[in-house]
Amino acid sequence: MVLQMKNKLDPSIPHQDITYRIIGCAMRVHNRLGPGLREKMYQRALTAEMRADGMEVIEEYRIDVYDGDVWIGTTYPDHWVENKVVVEVEAFSHFLTKTEIAQTIGFLAAANTPVGLLINFGRKRLDYQRILLPNDLQDWKKYITRFLWRPPGAGPPQRAREEGQLPADDKSG
Repeated sequence: MVLQMKNKLDPSIPHQDITYRIIGCAMRVHNRLGPGLREKMYQRALTAEMRADGMEVIEEYRIDVYDGDVWIGTTYPDHWVENKVVVEVEAFSHFLTKTEIAQTIGFLAAANTPVGLLINFGRKRLDYQRILLPNDLQDWKKYITRFLWRPPGAGPPQRAREEGQLPADDKSG
């Protein structure tokens, strides 16, 4: 009797193959660097590790956030991987909280992607969570608002005007 090795990837979780590879990259970075560095250093190291693993990675990926037709700001998750997965990096000495999870859910909703990773390099052991986009996003904007960037007095970004989302005579921004 020949036993077949059961596939460890759950097909019901979107992009699990990519998130599995990203977690492996994060483990390698954490094993090399350990805890105690600044978040930006882990972000850069993870970017390099994912690229070395052959993944397409954009750092500080810009996402314009709209409430219907109204531009409400711009947000920047730490990584956008393979045009499918949001990765948020932290360097906290504490366990990940609901606030960090909510931030990542906000990024998922803004990017319209079903899965993301929240990775904390700040503890002795790497702390990570695979986060799936909830079915009910009614309240997601209240969680992401504090993470939005909007220059004082700025109107919508140029892209909104170019895509015809605003009247041609709009002079804002």
